Amino acid sequence: MHNCRIALILLGLSTLWVSSPVTAAGAALYERQCAVCHGASAQGDVAQQAPALAAQQADYLARQLRHFRSGIRGSNPADEPGARMRSMSRGLSDEDIAAVANHLAALPPPPVEPLEGADPKNGSNYYQGNCGACHGPDAHGNPGLNAPALAWLDADYLERQFDNFRRGIRGAHPEDTYGRQMKMMSTTLPDEQTLADIIAFMHSRAPQK
Repeated sequence: MHNCRIALILLGLSTLWVSSPVTAAGAALYERQCAVCHGASAQGDVAQQAPALAAQQADYLARQLRHFRSGIRGSNPADEPGARMRSMSRGLSDEDIAAVANHLAALPPPPVEPLEGADPKNGSNYYQGNCGACHGPDAHGNPGLNAPALAWLDADYLERQFDNFRRGIRGAHPEDTYGRQMKMMSTTLPDEQTLADIIAFMHSRAPQK
């Protein structure tokens, strides 16, 4: 009987959380302004160069939206997807950003398709030596170090962002502290195949299609 009461209390708290104003506002805002590119479940859309947003850390998402809004990210003419995000974010208030970020963080991670022509074992060796200390051993992110989850981001997006960091399209702004760190790290890999191997390893740590 005691266990039943606890279960009912927890169920009631869960129901209150799901229907909370912040969650509802974030879900409505996402559906209205973001889902057309990033997908109904925030699973991403490779064709539109829109990454998965589901299960990403709320603090990271909020920071990136603020960076787009202020021009810290998305201002470089070579970053067309970033320019679209910058335009979209200009109408968002701090409250909007917090609401949509919390909504997305609560969603389950989307499944990924394994990357063909890559060696996840070799990728694991390079990942653990160069990336794991910040992004976690399974590429699920590390909020304490402000390092986002990478495991369920599509290969095209990961390759594009890595190249953006390497070319200074992203991470060059003096106010982008964590972006500058990634800009430095982007010079440490020996070749494109190694990057593909790392992505294959990270994908092996995500839900599979």
